[in-house]
Amino acid sequence: MFTERRQSKRRSISRYAKIQLPGSTLARDCVVTDISDGGVRLHVEGVAVPDQFVLLLPEGPISSRPLDCSVVWRLGYELGAKFTNVSGAVRESQSDSAAKHPATV
Repeated sequence: MFTERRQSKRRSISRYAKIQLPGSTLARDCVVTDISDGGVRLHVEGVAVPDQFVLLLPEGPISSRPLDCSVVWRLGYELGAKFTNVSGAVRESQSDSAAKHPATV
């Protein structure tokens, strides 16, 4: 039987974001497919994502919020990551805003 281990409710979205890899100046594209206060599910192709990375989640047309992340699971092009910085938790109003501006995949 499946036991829910999440501490906060996840919300399905489809939104473009960027991954900043350690030691790299070039941020790579990804799609956030769901998000919660504690973490995200990402779809990433064409790049090997290390166990720790920074997710650059757009907050507006010209600004991004950096979120330190640690990979929890991997399956093909998808991965789940938890936010590791204390201020990394996504507030309800920000994630609702993200859901209103989906990516076209």
